[in-house]
Amino acid sequence: MGPSRETSEQESATTLLEGRISVAAALRSPYRTVHRVLLRAGRQDRSLRWLQHRAHEANVPVEQVAAAEIDAVTQGNSHGGVAAVAGQRRFVGMASLLPQGNASAFVVMLDGIEDPFNFGHALRALYAMGAHGLVLRPRNWMSAAATVAKASAGASELIPIAVAETVDAAAHFCRQQGLTVACAQKENAVPVDQADLTAPLLLLVGGEKRGVTRSFIKQADLSLQIPYDRDDFAPSLGTTAAAAALAYEVMRQRKVSHNAGRNRVVP
Repeated sequence: MGPSRETSEQESATTLLEGRISVAAALRSPYRTVHRVLLRAGRQDRSLRWLQHRAHEANVPVEQVAAAEIDAVTQGNSHGGVAAVAGQRRFVGMASLLPQGNASAFVVMLDGIEDPFNFGHALRALYAMGAHGLVLRPRNWMSAAATVAKASAGASELIPIAVAETVDAAAHFCRQQGLTVACAQKENAVPVDQADLTAPLLLLVGGEKRGVTRSFIKQADLSLQIPYDRDDFAPSLGTTAAAAALAYEVMRQRKVSHNAGRNRVVP
């Protein structure tokens, strides 16, 4: 007799995270429920004691299991003897991506990325550079939770993520909230260091092969390109590098603007 329908649904509703950084991020995250943490029996160090403490604070059971048991449910051997059984990632509404007042909103839509490692690395850069939230299409790489969490160094568990049916739908909502809609592309675009990126912003970054669709480029409020320092190099940057470069410039300009305002002397 096969498993019951209820059991099958419960199993399909869980995902496995692996590695200390990914599991620690999931325990901090308001967007995923961690059901139990698996630790390789016999291993103890300061970082694992902290992980056990954090799990205890979150009322998540910790199980000491044989190394073979963790190896059987994880990919490769880079898990370091740490894994977690968790629920599915919870998404938020588009409005929840915006900071209060929308004054400095920086939201990014990643569209068409074809590799989960590239997706994770891009997300890692965006989170590190201060993006307030991420927009994805319904079919996205968050289903590959273990790979994405590891590639993003846990950022995928911490950044708010909303789902929009189309790029146009995301752009329409953000325009209604006062955000400028920008896309990354090369032709007829403003060098990113010459554009004003301090205003509320939705930035669309396309995938490795297709990039941003031409139909959307025509309707974007702002097209951005990353200037090169080598005239003899024509290929576009990969998605991860492009996302990191663009997000860094957004962060840099806003820091400069913030510091200038803070240091301004009022007569």
